[in-house]
Amino acid sequence: MANTNRHITAMEAGLALCRDCGKLLPINGQHGVKSGFCPRCGARIHLRKPDSMVRTWALIVTAALLAFPANLLPVMRVDYLGVPEESTIMDGIIYFFQEGSYAIGIIILTASILVPLFKIIGISLILLSIHFKWKTWLRHTALMFRVIEFVGRWSMIDIFAISLLQVLVNFGYLTSIEVAPAATYFAAVVLTTMFAAITFDPRLMWDK
Repeated sequence: MANTNRHITAMEAGLALCRDCGKLLPINGQHGVKSGFCPRCGARIHLRKPDSMVRTWALIVTAALLAFPANLLPVMRVDYLGVPEESTIMDGIIYFFQEGSYAIGIIILTASILVPLFKIIGISLILLSIHFKWKTWLRHTALMFRVIEFVGRWSMIDIFAISLLQVLVNFGYLTSIEVAPAATYFAAVVLTTMFAAITFDPRLMWDK
């Protein structure tokens, strides 16, 4: 006996959503046609984002590779009386904990290390669940993806702080702060994870 309580998707009902203007449209042509044009804004209509899985995998693997130099290389260089001293993200976290500034240390640890790691692992698990057609924890993975989308932009707080210090602490030979190579890699990690979340189509989780 068929389950009458099951809710059908828009795709099963022959409807597609315009990602540009939000208009809900019937699928044009015969069954199986997957694209058309929106009569309101003229944008191309797709039932699912084209090549969403491949593009998201490429971005998330790139982010994972860039995370190594971002955490291992120095992110900031401080020149004090002509003597340079470089520090990594973890060095800064340890410094704040040793100085008793636990709140600042926890914020940097969360924004600079835990959040990017959470995004990389979280999106990878979501992609694996779609590839292997895991049928459990769908609501949990959907909630996790929403959290990833929300917290993505806040990972830039470390780069923002270093950029601000570079402008404010610049006293020539006495003392100055400069951005080190890891900052570029870290910014690339944040951007690639953000683009991965944007490229991914969460409706793929429910198609299976």
